[in-house]
Amino acid sequence: MLLETLQKRRSIRQFEDKPVEQDKIDYLIEAMLRSPSSRSRNPWEFVVVQDKAVLEALSKAKPHGASFVKNASLAIVVCAVPEKCDVWVEDCSIASILLHLGATELGLGSCWVQVRLREHDGSKMAEEYISELLGLPDNMVVESIVAVGYPKEEKDGHPKESLLYDRVHWEKFGGKSL
Repeated sequence: MLLETLQKRRSIRQFEDKPVEQDKIDYLIEAMLRSPSSRSRNPWEFVVVQDKAVLEALSKAKPHGASFVKNASLAIVVCAVPEKCDVWVEDCSIASILLHLGATELGLGSCWVQVRLREHDGSKMAEEYISELLGLPDNMVVESIVAVGYPKEEKDGHPKESLLYDRVHWEKFGGKSL
């Protein structure tokens, strides 16, 4: 079943104007909270946003690659407390992919917005903008935003022939399968 979900998953940036039901939000939250974490440190924190005005503001977090958030019914801002774990980026990324896969299983679309190390404008980083918007504590950082909603666009999964099998090496770099 996992491979079927992966075969269907695509980044969706066009959403219907339809709210995501609470039971589906609960499912997505549980999927993220079950995410593996290095040494079970669980450095992640998640801010669930449904308010249209806040979604609109999040869509302005950076000049490129975030505008579609305003049309989503839901956004989950993936944050962390770096002091909890030196691999917080990896732990947040794992939780994010489980969110994407859970959304796909539920017939929802999703798309990642990279926030960490991205500028909001010439005077402020996207992370700082979001931290102020959401009232995050000073010790918390923002990795990304994941927009979620009912897809307005239909995309086929990537065909198996497009997978980069030439990037798989056996036993050593450049090694071929038998």
